[in-house]
Amino acid sequence: MSRTAEEIGRTELGPRPLPPLGEHRAATDLSYLDTELDNGLRVIAVRQSTVPMVEVRLRVPFAGDDPAHAARAEVLAATVLTGTAERDRVGVDTELALVGAELNAGVDPEVLAIGGNGLASGLDTLLAVLADALTGAVHRDDEVAGERARLIERITVAESQPSVIARKALQRHRYGDHPFTREMPTAADVAEVTAEDVRALHRAAVLPRGSVLVLVGDVEPQAAVDAAARAFAGWVGEGSAVVLPPLPALVPGDLALVNRPGAVQSQFRLSAQGLVRTDDRYPALQLANLSFGGFFSSRLVENIREDKGYTYHARSSSEFTPGGATLLVDTDTASDVTAGALLEIRHELGRMVVSPPTEAEVEVVREYAIGTLLIATSSQGGLASQLAATAVLGLGVEYLLAHPGRLKAVTHEQVVAAAREFFAPSRFTGVIVGDAEKVGDLRALGGVSFP
Repeated sequence: MSRTAEEIGRTELGPRPLPPLGEHRAATDLSYLDTELDNGLRVIAVRQSTVPMVEVRLRVPFAGDDPAHAARAEVLAATVLTGTAERDRVGVDTELALVGAELNAGVDPEVLAIGGNGLASGLDTLLAVLADALTGAVHRDDEVAGERARLIERITVAESQPSVIARKALQRHRYGDHPFTREMPTAADVAEVTAEDVRALHRAAVLPRGSVLVLVGDVEPQAAVDAAARAFAGWVGEGSAVVLPPLPALVPGDLALVNRPGAVQSQFRLSAQGLVRTDDRYPALQLANLSFGGFFSSRLVENIREDKGYTYHARSSSEFTPGGATLLVDTDTASDVTAGALLEIRHELGRMVVSPPTEAEVEVVREYAIGTLLIATSSQGGLASQLAATAVLGLGVEYLLAHPGRLKAVTHEQVVAAAREFFAPSRFTGVIVGDAEKVGDLRALGGVSFP
């Protein structure tokens, strides 16, 4: 006779106790090589033989001060894999398909990112196609025109999305007109981009020195580095890829209400200065942040989602910015509970100071942080992406492998100190995007500037 899950989970004395958590074991025996090629390209190659594939992540610093840079960069990323002097778009796709590979490109204010994967046996072909795009992409007039039209359509749609409006407002509020804020160009700017603009940008800015190539998969590290050296021997250029200048320190202050007439929701985006990954206090801040709002059972989620029902999602996270880092708190609520939601967010921030995470809370988030990191790096794609994200900050494999140990070593007292230092409500600023006529008693709470 079969038993239900509830019956299996109980005994005559009550619920069956859960077994203790097993020990998290980080990968410590990875074979890897971190080196710099003659052209200045840094290559990190890691052997992880879970499947006969290889993951590729290229990060090229791609900053620019010109207000038109963001639009040109977006069109460049959209057309860099659409053909070279040797291969047209069909040729690129066909050659990659023959080795079970794919590549895609994207750009943000900091980097041009090209990534993909393929069969390990096809690594030479995958790298040859990538190198050809870097050195020989022609950005044909018709390809530029087609991608430009598609970008304009996507941007026009995105600009009406509340999350995009809120992000733009937060960036302007925090950093004014710093190039870091130009995360999405305007449709009008994209419409002005010509094929020659894109080709000129490619020649001037797609440079190997200062860039990072990450290779993770069923390959020997030295063989992977040798393959990269052969493929990218012709990728040369004067100077280094351009990095963004450091951001100004984040100044605490009032939240700015951005009026969006007719909105049925309010978007909260709060921010405060954080810590870079290399700071000795960062692991403690990471655990304090998880306790506050960094996972589903955090204090913020339990309050404004589970208890008050103000929102479907709420979270806090670290954002690593040029030369620094910030803490972000974001949630969306119905317009009529905007004031109530802000009151509870401030309450939870204040509670981190006067009633910081308990030892039990710290142990829960410690297990979560270590477990999710090990899961994220257990696959070839996850490890490659994690390495690419840390490599652009100057870090390497050793940092990633050692981080679970750093999290294990954090004491309860260190987490308490981080909570009290970094989560005081007075350290935050930010924006609320919503209908000023529907946000209730928000003005009465103070600390919010109205348009």
